Amino acid sequence: MDVNSQIERYKNKKAVIGVLGLGYVGLPLILRFVEVGFKVIGFDIDQSKIDKLNKGESYIAHIPSDKILQATQAGFKATANFSTTTECDALIICVPTPLNKYREPDLSFVEKTTQQIAPYLRKGQLVSLESTTYPGTTDELVLPILNQKGLNVGSDFFLVFSPEREDPGNAHFGTKTTPKVCGGITPECLAIGKAMYEQIIDKVVPVSSTRAAEMTKLLENIHRSVNIGLVNEMKIVADKMGIDIHEVIRAAATKPFGFTPYFPGPGLGGHCIPIDPFYLTWKAREYGVNTKFIELAGEINTSMPNWVVSKVGYALNGQKKSVKDSKVLILGIAYKKNIDDCRESPAFEVMKQLSQLGAKISYSDPFIPEIPHNEHFYLPLKSVALSPSSLAGFDCVILITDHQKFDYEMIKQSSQLIVDTRGIYGSISDKIIKA
Repeated sequence: MDVNSQIERYKNKKAVIGVLGLGYVGLPLILRFVEVGFKVIGFDIDQSKIDKLNKGESYIAHIPSDKILQATQAGFKATANFSTTTECDALIICVPTPLNKYREPDLSFVEKTTQQIAPYLRKGQLVSLESTTYPGTTDELVLPILNQKGLNVGSDFFLVFSPEREDPGNAHFGTKTTPKVCGGITPECLAIGKAMYEQIIDKVVPVSSTRAAEMTKLLENIHRSVNIGLVNEMKIVADKMGIDIHEVIRAAATKPFGFTPYFPGPGLGGHCIPIDPFYLTWKAREYGVNTKFIELAGEINTSMPNWVVSKVGYALNGQKKSVKDSKVLILGIAYKKNIDDCRESPAFEVMKQLSQLGAKISYSDPFIPEIPHNEHFYLPLKSVALSPSSLAGFDCVILITDHQKFDYEMIKQSSQLIVDTRGIYGSISDKIIKA
């Protein structure tokens, strides 16, 4: 297979792009490919997603439906028929990589997706794995499945790993402007992967192997996890000393070198930072390495909901109330502000613990109208509309997610008691407690 001719197909937009997994990573990727003139086919096993996309409807808050409609009018289609992958020159895998109940990597989605496309693999196709995973997944798991077709990697077909770097709700960096790391099984694989991504992304960063690319994504997120763990620990120390950690961080951030501000919170959320470190610690054990530093940060971050619950108990005690039978309102259940993604949100652990202590739980989130089913905690609750009268009816309001849509002054004026986990309110009082 002539590598140069394949590269030209991407440069002249003749290639057909297939994206497998139509969620927070896959959908923005599709829109970008369509935007620059590629024909794109989306694949998913969730028929409800497929139906909505084909009608021009979005199911992700920060992606407007008119963008989806424009894509469908330009020829984009979604399907659950994986035999259609034969029409594609590139197949980009964007499926979840969660942890199982033992906090070990669950690569079942990657494995099943690869098995679904393997029978239809043909000469000239590029396969790119974007799902975050441990070093070795692409060559140890994906490649052997694709090899079953009898084609040779690097000559008959091409395989790369290029980790997703989506940051939902980020107004400054999107798919186009966020540099893309890419590593190939062979130099030929890298050349074709680089040629494809260069058509939609301003800067592609090539690395020597798929393992280097896999490790790059883990380092990025472990860097954040460790620093957030540090500042969460500092928050507890500062609280014991009567110091506002947010004031300290803002002051430290005025140093123009050698310091990057990270902010504490109620715990980690999302599909990356709470999960990715465990991928590396699990794989490191295979090499006889104990990742003590990474695991310690994970322990601190995982314990933050416990700290929040203890502060709620302290705050209610100051009001001569117990947690049991208190009406508690959770403000925000998304894992970060201004998005509708609540995967791994610390809000659920806080709600679970308070519920077990006998509190009567409600929540309000402008992006999530009802609690979706999840493995951590589920109550059939719908979001409460905020008003002075509704807020006054709760014994305690816990600010978990600092959405910009919240009217913080109204919340402050109308609530009996606020536990602030995000540092929104500058000062503490009998009414406002920092956690």
